[in-house]
This record gives sequence, structure tokens and C-alpha cells, in this order.
Amino acid sequence: MTGYASLVPSLSAEPPAPAGLGPALRRLGGGAGRRLRASAVTPWLLPAALLAVWSAASASGALPDHVLPAPWAIATAARDKIVDGSLAADIAVSFRRAVSGFLLGGGIAFALGLANGLSKISERLTDTTVQMVRNIPNLSLIPLVILWFGIGEEAKLFLTALGVFFPVYINTFHGVRTVDAQLLEMGRSYGMSRFDLFRRIVLPGALPSIFVGLRYALGIMWLTLIVAETIAASSGIGHMAMEAREFLRVDVVVLAILIYAALGKLADVTVRLLERLTLAWHPAFADPRGSK
Repeated sequence: MTGYASLVPSLSAEPPAPAGLGPALRRLGGGAGRRLRASAVTPWLLPAALLAVWSAASASGALPDHVLPAPWAIATAARDKIVDGSLAADIAVSFRRAVSGFLLGGGIAFALGLANGLSKISERLTDTTVQMVRNIPNLSLIPLVILWFGIGEEAKLFLTALGVFFPVYINTFHGVRTVDAQLLEMGRSYGMSRFDLFRRIVLPGALPSIFVGLRYALGIMWLTLIVAETIAASSGIGHMAMEAREFLRVDVVVLAILIYAALGKLADVTVRLLERLTLAWHPAFADPRGSK
């Protein structure tokens, strides 16, 4: 009976799909999914949806202006700042501070991370001290930094460099220490010198971790700079936001926040582009369009 029932198609079952239709549908769905993933518009779908909800809530009156001004009000504030020239000047000042702090803190951290990753003696000498300092909140140092450097550019540079230092250091150290030992042994068996081992194996193997540190450090950089620019600054995006707060200009405060977000996104995109160019040999960073 069981064998007979298996030969009779069930009346409730769906009719079988024509031969070749299933793979065709899968190819169609897979192609649409790949196009969506590869589309340059995809990352901006969620921000666009949030902007639409924000606009609708502002237009309906559900979102009061004193809580969050409408997008067109912020656009008007941005236009006014562009016309009087203050916006470009503040962005240039903040960008210069951010880049200076990043180069100073990131450069020292990269060199120390390499030294401690390559040398056990260097690690024993400096890593304990670095880890103790790392656990001190950066913002708690503001009163001491003001006493040391005053309220000039040196204080902002110091705080920004300190915020950048630790993510770069830790990830550089981690990347060097986690290089495949078998690759190093193979390099030695081919007669590579220490410099060749570093240039061909250690540094390329550590780059993925180093780039993670760079991306994280960029976020900390802008966060620290926001606070640093509130220390009696006379220019910069943080100063623009603090001045707007004094006059209850919520639209300008939100504009400053959006500018910080845009600059942070621009920095992250730059690092990711550099990451893809530098790690094109790495399977995790290979261009999927180049594979068939």
C-alpha cells in the first residue's frame, strides 16, 4: 500500500515545476541579490529611509523644532554658514587638527606596535606602561592637559593624538604577533633576511589587523576632537556647535553633528579604499566582480 501510494501523486501537492525552471529562478534571484549587494546605492538606503521618516515627522508636527529641526531648516542653516564663509573655515580648522593628531598619535603608535611585536625586550620594557595609561579615560585628563598646555592648539593636538594612539598600537601589536609562524619558517628556509621576512611576510600579514586599528582610531579621533574643541576654542566645528548652543540654535548644533558624521564617513571610506588597494592579494578583500 505504501509503495502504491508513492506512485500516485497527491491531489494537494503543487504541480511540479517545468524542468529547468527551478535553476532559472535561482539564477534570477541570485542575480538580483548580487546586483543589490554590488549597487553603490545600497549602503544609502537606510539613511534615505531615516531622512524620509524624519521629514515626515517634522512636516506633520510630530517632531517639534526645539527637539530636532526639520531637514530643510538644517539645510537653510548650512546655506547661511556657507554664504558667510564660516562653515568652510571651521571645517578646515577641524580637519587640520584631526589630521595632525592622527599623524602624530598614529605614527608613534605604529612604530611602538611594530617594535613590541617584533622584540620581546621592547615589549617587556614598554607594554605594561602603555596598558596602564590606556586604562585612564582620555577625557579625565582634560583638567591636567589644560594645566600643561593651556587652552591653545597644543591641548587639542595632545588629546586627539592620545585618543588615536591606543587603537593603532594594540592592533599593530596584535597583527605582528599573529602572523603565521609556518610562513616565517618557510621564509627562513628560502634564505630570507630579517628585513625580507618583515617586508614580505610580517608586514603584509599584519596589515588586516592594522587597518582595523586605523578605522577604529578614526572614530576615536573625531570623538576626542569634538570634546577638545569645546575647550575655549575660537574656531572649528566644535566651537560652532558651542556658540550655537549659547543662542539656542538647535539647527546649527545638528548641522555640526552631521558634519562630524560626514567627515568620519569620508575618513572611513578613504581607509577602506586604501585597504582594498593594499590587500588585493588577500581573499577576504578581493574584488568579487573579478571572480567568476
